[in-house]
Amino acid sequence: MLLLFETPAGFALFKVLDERKVSKIEDLGKEFSSPDSARQIVKLKAFSKFENTSEALSAATLLIDSKPSKGLRKFLRSHCDDDVLAVADSKLGNIIKEKLQIECVHNNAVMELMRGVRSQLTELISGLATQDLAPMSLGLSHSLSRYKLKFSPDKVDTMIIQAISLLDDLDKELNTYAMRVREWYGWHFPELAKIIADNIQYAKTVKLMGNRTNAATLDFSEILQEEVEAELKEASNISMGTEVSDMDLDNIKDLCNQVISLAEYRAQLFDYLKSRMNSIAPNLTALVGELVGARLIAHGGSLINLAKQPGSTVQILGAEKALFRALKTKHATPKYGLIYHASLIGQAAPKHKGKISRSLAAKAALAIRCDALGEGEDNSMGLESRLKLEARLRNLEGKELGRSAGSAKGKPKIEFYDKDRKKGSGGMITPAKTYNPAADSILGLTESLSNNDKDEPVTTEVKKSKKKKRDDDAPKEAEPESEEAVGKKEKKKKRKQAEAELTNEQENADSAEKKKKKRKHAEPEEVVDTPQSKKKEKKKRKV
Repeated sequence: MLLLFETPAGFALFKVLDERKVSKIEDLGKEFSSPDSARQIVKLKAFSKFENTSEALSAATLLIDSKPSKGLRKFLRSHCDDDVLAVADSKLGNIIKEKLQIECVHNNAVMELMRGVRSQLTELISGLATQDLAPMSLGLSHSLSRYKLKFSPDKVDTMIIQAISLLDDLDKELNTYAMRVREWYGWHFPELAKIIADNIQYAKTVKLMGNRTNAATLDFSEILQEEVEAELKEASNISMGTEVSDMDLDNIKDLCNQVISLAEYRAQLFDYLKSRMNSIAPNLTALVGELVGARLIAHGGSLINLAKQPGSTVQILGAEKALFRALKTKHATPKYGLIYHASLIGQAAPKHKGKISRSLAAKAALAIRCDALGEGEDNSMGLESRLKLEARLRNLEGKELGRSAGSAKGKPKIEFYDKDRKKGSGGMITPAKTYNPAADSILGLTESLSNNDKDEPVTTEVKKSKKKKRDDDAPKEAEPESEEAVGKKEKKKKRKQAEAELTNEQENADSAEKKKKKRKHAEPEEVVDTPQSKKKEKKKRKV
C-alpha cells in the first residue's frame, strides 16, 4: 500500500512496510514516537517538488476542491503500478480512481497514519529541514488566503462597505445628538427651535450665543442670514424660557461641539466615499449616485457578488421583506428597493416609477458587471445609459416625441394620403366613390314641384332615388333554414307557450285569493243580542 502526503514543498509518496501495524489504530501513535520506529512502518518512495509558488498555489487550490492537478496525475501514473493508494480525502480518491484507475483507500487507519507521518515528516524526507518547512507553509497559506478572498488592491470594495455603514451610523447619532441639544436648550430659549430648522446651524448658534441675553450684542452673519438673525434677536428679548446656570450652559456647549465635530467628520467621510466609488465603480456611480451605489454594493456583499445578480434582483434589492410578504399573501410584489432613492426615479411621475425602476435596474446590472469585470476605468458607459434613461423618461411623460422604444430607429415617416394610390401592400385597388348629392332628402324639390305644377310628373332622378330607398328598406328574403333549426324553433315556441299558461294560472289563483280576502273584510260582523248588551243600551239612553 502507498500513502499520498501533501507538503508545502511538493507531493510525497510513502511505501507502507508493515500493514499489520497500520490495522491496529490504538497502537499506531506509539509507533511514530521516534524516527527509527517510524522508518520501520513507512519509507519514502518518491517526491514531486513544486517549481515555484504559483504551481504550489494552483495545486493547493485544486486539492481544496478535491481535484488532482496535472503534475499530481503524472506523478501517480509513473509511480503507482498495482498498489492501493491511501489518501486523506475520499472525494479526491474517487476522482483518482475514475480518471487513473488506481484503487484508493480512506478510513480511520489512514488518518492515524497521516498524523504519524506529519509528526516525523522532516526525518522521513531527507533534505527537508524544519527551518525550511515553516516559511514554505506560511507563504503558501498567505497566497492561498489571498486567492480565496480574491484580494485585489485596485478593487477594494470592502472600504466602500465599511464607509457607507459608518455613514449611516453617523447620521443616526447626529440626529440623536441634535435633538438632545434642541430639547436641552429649549428650556432656556424655546423660540429658537422654530427660527432655525437646520441642526448644524442650531448647534453653532447655541455655541456662539450661550445665554439668550447675549444675542443682542453678537454678530451671527457667518452662521445665519440677515432676516433670521433679526428674528432671533427680536425673539431673545421676549422669550418665555427659564433661566439656566453657567454650568448648564457649559455642558450644552460641549454637546454642541460634539454635534459640530461629527458633522465635519461626516462631510469628510462622504468625500472619501465619493472618491472610492468613482475609482472602483465609476459607471454605477454615474448611473445611480454614490450613496445608492454604495448601499447596493454593501447589500450584495461585494462588487463581484452584485455583478452575478440579474437586473430583476437589483431592482428589488433591499425590499426582501416586502417581496416575501407579498408572495405569502398573494398580493402585488414591490417594484423597487434601494434603487428607489436614485435621482432618475425621483424625477419620474408616480405612474412611471415602476417602468423607470425596471429600466434603471437593467442598466445598473450592466454597469456593475462592467465595473467588476471590465478593464476600463472611465464612466462613459454609465453616462451613456443615463442619457438613454432620461430620454425614455421624457418620452413616457410626453415631453418629447423622440425615438420610440424597441428596435425601430428614428422618427416614423408621415405619408400623405392619395386616393388613387395602388402601389404597396396598403394601396387601394380602386378609387374612392364620390359623394352623390342626388341621394339626399328631396323635401325641397317636391315642394317646388307642387307649387309650380301639381299635375306634372316627378323627375326621373327623384323616382330613381325613391326606388333605391324602397329597395333598401324592404326586408331581405329569408334564406331557407335547415330541418334541425326549424325543429329547435318549434320546441322553443312550445316551451314559451307552456310557461305563459303556467304564469296565467298562477296570476288567476292569486287574484281569486285577493278577492276572497277583500270580501271577508267588507262583510259586517253579526251582532248577537244578549241581556247584557240590552242593559248597556238602556243605560246609554237614560244618560
